Amino acid sequence: MENHNSASRRKFLQKLAATSLAAAASPLAALAAQGKAEERILHYEKAISPNDKIRVGVIGYGVQGHFDLTTALKVPGVELAGICDLYTGRIDNAKEKFGNELYTTRNYKELLDRPDIDAVIIATTDCWHARIVLDALAKGKHVYCEKPMVYKIKEGYPVMAAAKKAGKVLQVGSQRVSSIGYAKAKELLAAGEIGKLNMVNAVYDRQSSIGAWEYTIPKDANALTTDWDRFIEVTEKMAFDAKKFFWWRAFKEVGTGVAGDLFIHLLSGTHFITNSKGPETIFSTGQFSYWKDGRNMPDVMSGVLQYPDCAEHAAFLMTLQVNFISGTGGQEIIQLVGSEGVIEVKGNNITVKHSLMPEAPGFGGYDSLFTFSKSMQDEMQKEYNAKWTAEQRKRKTKEDIVFKAPAGYDDHLDHFTNFFDSIRTGKPVIEDAEFGFRAAAPALSCNESYFTKKIVKWDPVNMKLK
Repeated sequence: MENHNSASRRKFLQKLAATSLAAAASPLAALAAQGKAEERILHYEKAISPNDKIRVGVIGYGVQGHFDLTTALKVPGVELAGICDLYTGRIDNAKEKFGNELYTTRNYKELLDRPDIDAVIIATTDCWHARIVLDALAKGKHVYCEKPMVYKIKEGYPVMAAAKKAGKVLQVGSQRVSSIGYAKAKELLAAGEIGKLNMVNAVYDRQSSIGAWEYTIPKDANALTTDWDRFIEVTEKMAFDAKKFFWWRAFKEVGTGVAGDLFIHLLSGTHFITNSKGPETIFSTGQFSYWKDGRNMPDVMSGVLQYPDCAEHAAFLMTLQVNFISGTGGQEIIQLVGSEGVIEVKGNNITVKHSLMPEAPGFGGYDSLFTFSKSMQDEMQKEYNAKWTAEQRKRKTKEDIVFKAPAGYDDHLDHFTNFFDSIRTGKPVIEDAEFGFRAAAPALSCNESYFTKKIVKWDPVNMKLK
């Protein structure tokens, strides 16, 4: 297995190098993340000693918990030590996959008490994130917490403080910030490839019942099989509702809707690319267009966020959009619009298109000039011709740039690789508690704005509501 892994990684590196050379159509021929990818991959070609092994426990073994664990176990030296979930069917599923000897529990505190667990993956309902993160850090565990890091803004402060005090690695699960494509976009923006940034348009649309969180609910779902009383320990008391347990993103009592699920991907990606600390004003609106299934979080939502002029970037306006019944069939796009072009981020693929203004100002054509008297037109035309050369009147051109990640590239795996690298080496992760909170707070503020119909004012430097 080790030889196969080594060969595969060397093959990946070769593809990575070839892609960077073939795709760069500008002086920026170096792939931003290539050196880091090479360093990480070569590191794992070395044998993993027993001291390097990392044993993980999973708290929340639903859809994302399955994906997270599958990806985490692809990183050399990572082993599964236990799984916790409230639904009995998922406990059964875990034993079917990993054997009856696997440690399982419905009480996450019992899993945290195990000394053989080094790190935990928290992939629970949003309303449980902060409490479990705090308990895990207090028990000396490293933490990978799914986004959003917190369910309420006020929960962010104790989580950040606990992460700092514990001295353990905490990484939030917006995997795109570890993408080589996003690293390339960051490099291109910093190099001035599109001039001065002034707008970001970010879209994450879907068109399917599963995409709208209408997950299959098991036939045996009831208050006992889901441990409902434990599930609502962090919420107001509610009667058992299978939808709130299995479709929790759609309900404000336990989840954070499209903002906490999808806006946050767009926000974290944009913050990574621009080095931004966050917006200063946030407004959102939404509606129920199609999925009228009892949910109380909208299925179509937009946000408008104003980012200030600061040391990290020029002022820019950001628009956010999620449409769960989109005739496009679904799309995920971040467009960074500058004064000289656009960087379009689609998954891990990057396209840059340029539009440069001529040096000379506009004159003639669709202009007021033709409305003047003939003598005035002639006089002004003569003056314009004398001042500006033909070359200065032309629009400058610049070649497009296309970057495509290698086939089979997985940013989710890169994100987990970064997490476990940080545990082993002590190097900082990209998406630590502070980064996670800077993305979560604007996303949660979008919900606040939607429900109150007011603009939310945020201090991005001090991370506080105004």
